[in-house]
Amino acid sequence: MAMNKQEHAQWSSSFGFVLAAVGSAVGLGNIWKFPYMVGESGGSAFVIAYLFCIALVGFPILVAEWLIGRRGQKNPVNTFADVAASQGKSRSWGIVGASGVLGGFLILSFYSVIGGWALNYITKIASGEFAGQNGDAVGATFDAMLASAGTLTIWHTVFMVLTAIIVGMGVTSGIEKTAKVLMPLLGLILFVIVGYNVMNGGFGEAVAYLFAPDLSKLTADVMLAALGHAFFTLSIDMGIMIAYGSYLGREVNLLKTARTVVILDTVIALAAGLAIFPIIFSNGLDPASGPGLIFVSLPIAFGSMVAGTIIGTLFFLLITFAAITSSISLLEPTVEFLEERTSMSRTVSTIVASIVIWLLGIAALLSFNLWADFTIMGNGVFDALDKLTSKFILPLTGLAAIIFLGWQMDQRSVQQELGLSNGTWTLWQIISKFVAPIAVVIVFVTTLMG
Repeated sequence: MAMNKQEHAQWSSSFGFVLAAVGSAVGLGNIWKFPYMVGESGGSAFVIAYLFCIALVGFPILVAEWLIGRRGQKNPVNTFADVAASQGKSRSWGIVGASGVLGGFLILSFYSVIGGWALNYITKIASGEFAGQNGDAVGATFDAMLASAGTLTIWHTVFMVLTAIIVGMGVTSGIEKTAKVLMPLLGLILFVIVGYNVMNGGFGEAVAYLFAPDLSKLTADVMLAALGHAFFTLSIDMGIMIAYGSYLGREVNLLKTARTVVILDTVIALAAGLAIFPIIFSNGLDPASGPGLIFVSLPIAFGSMVAGTIIGTLFFLLITFAAITSSISLLEPTVEFLEERTSMSRTVSTIVASIVIWLLGIAALLSFNLWADFTIMGNGVFDALDKLTSKFILPLTGLAAIIFLGWQMDQRSVQQELGLSNGTWTLWQIISKFVAPIAVVIVFVTTLMG
C-alpha cells in the first residue's frame, strides 16, 4: 500500500529538469558506446540512421513516459496502475512500471562497475602511467584491472557511494543541483577537447568520417544498430523518465522540452565523436576497435601526444561526470518506489537500494576474474545482466509504454495535453501508434534472432 508520507517532490525549474533529463540521457552510452558504434557501423552511415531513428522512436517514447509520469505523480509502478485505472483499464498495467524500475535497478549494478573503470583511469592518466606506452602495454594495464577483484570492488564502491549521496539528498537538492553543476562542466570539457583537436590535426578527417554521407555503408545491420541505440540512448524504458515526469508541473510543455532534450543529447553525442575520432585518426589508431576504443586505444594516444596527460585526465573526468548523471537517474526510480511504498525515509530507501545494487555489482565484476568460469546460459554475470536488460526488459517496457499511450489512454485528453493541432496530431498518431511500436518490435525480434 502506498505511503503518502509527504507531498510529492517537484523540480524547482524547467531548466533544472532539462539538465537532469539531459544528464540522464548523456551517459556512457553517448561518450563510450556511441563513438565505438559509429566506428563499427560505417561512420556517417550510422550517424544518419541514428538521427532518423531517434526522431521517430526515441522522441515519442520519451514524451509518452513523461506524460504518463506527470499524470500519475507517483513512482512508476503506482503511476501506471493509477493512470490505467483513471482510463477504465486494469491496474495490472502497473507491471510495466515495475519492469522499468527493475531494468534500471539491474543496469545500475553493472553500469557502476564501468563507472568505476572511468574513476580508476582518471588516476592512471593523471599520474602519467600511460606516457610512452605501446598498445600491448596499455592493453595489459586494462586486463590487469579486470583481473583484480579488489581494484574493481574499490572503484565500484566509490562510484556507488557518490551516486547514493546525491540521490539521498533529494530531487531538487541532490539530482537537480548536481545536474546544474556537472552538465555545464561536461559541456566545457567537451569544448576544450574538441578545441584542442581543431588545433592539433585529425579534425577534418573526423568531420568527414562523421558527417560526409556514405550511403553505400547504410546496410540493414547498420539501421538496426542505430535503431537499437536510439531506443536506449535517451534513458527511456528504465522507469527513469516516468519517475522524472512524476516531478513535473502541468506548466511544462512536454513536446518542446522533449525536443530540447533530444537535441542536446544528440549534440553531445556528436561532440563526443569530434572529441575522440580526431585523436584516433591523428595517432593512426583503428576507429572500429569496439568497446576497447575508450579504455585501450585512447590511452595509447594520450600517452604519446602533446599535453596528453591533461587532455586524457579531462577526458576521463568527462566520462565520469556523464556516468554519474546517468547513475543517479538509474537509482532514482527504485528509491522513489521504496519511499512511497514502504515506511522507509528517502535516506533509508537510498541506502537499502544502493547496498543491494552494490552487491549485485560485486557479482558482475567478479565475472571478469574469480567467477570467470561461472556462467548463466553461457554468459558471465556481467554479460547476463547486460543481455537481460538490453534484449528483453527495455524493449518490452518501451513497447508497452508507447502502446499504453497510443491505444489505452483517452486520445482527446492526450492531444490537449500535448497542445497539438489537428494536422500535427495526425502525424503524432501515425508515429506513436504505428511507427514507434513497429520499430521496437523489429529491434526486439532481430536481437533475439541474432
